[in-house]
Amino acid sequence: MKRIYLLFTLCAFFTTGSLLAQDTLNIEKPQTSAAVANESIQQGNWLVGASIGSIGYNFKSETFQLILEPRAGYFISDNAVLGVQAQIGLMLYDGGENFSYGLTPFARYYFPEGASPSSRWFGEALAGFAGSSLKDSDGDRIFSSVLGLRAGYAHFVARNVAIEATLNYTRTSADVSVDTSTSGLSVGVGFQIYLPGRGTM
Repeated sequence: MKRIYLLFTLCAFFTTGSLLAQDTLNIEKPQTSAAVANESIQQGNWLVGASIGSIGYNFKSETFQLILEPRAGYFISDNAVLGVQAQIGLMLYDGGENFSYGLTPFARYYFPEGASPSSRWFGEALAGFAGSSLKDSDGDRIFSSVLGLRAGYAHFVARNVAIEATLNYTRTSADVSVDTSTSGLSVGVGFQIYLPGRGTM
C-alpha cells in the first residue's frame, strides 16, 4: 500500500510540476504563416530579396558550384512588379575556378486565382545578359544574352517576409550556369522582403 501511495504522490508531483513549468515559460510555437499576402503586393511597395539558383558539390568531378541571385523591384500596380536581378556564381574545380555574373531586368505578376491569405502563385519573365571568366571553351561565348521564364509559389511567414520556390526555364549561350543550367529547366528557392512604400504605410 505504501508503494502505491508513493507512486501516486510522485505522479501527481511530476504532473503538477510540468503544468506549472509550461505556464511559467509560456512557450509559443514559431510563426509559420501570416495572412498578409494582399497587403504586401500592393502598388507602391518594394520587393527586396535573394534566391539560391544552385548550390552543390559533385564528388565525381570534384566541382563545387554556388549561384546567388539578389534582386530588387517596385510594385507598379497591385500584383505587378518590375525590377532587376543580379546573378553571381562561383564554380571551383580541380585546376581552377570560374566566376560568373549577369544582370537581368524582370517582370513578375502575382495571380489572384488560387490565392490564400498567406500565399500567392506568380509568374515571371526576365531578359538580360550574362558573362563568365572562363575563356578557353569550345562553342560557348564569354558574353551573351539571357532569357528566362519562371513559375513560383510565395508563402508569407511574417508580415513582410515570404519564402519562395520556383521552377525556371533559362536560355543563354554564355559560359555561365544561370539557375543550374545553361539552357534548360531548374528549381530555385529563396526569400523576399516586402517593404511598404510611402503611400501604403
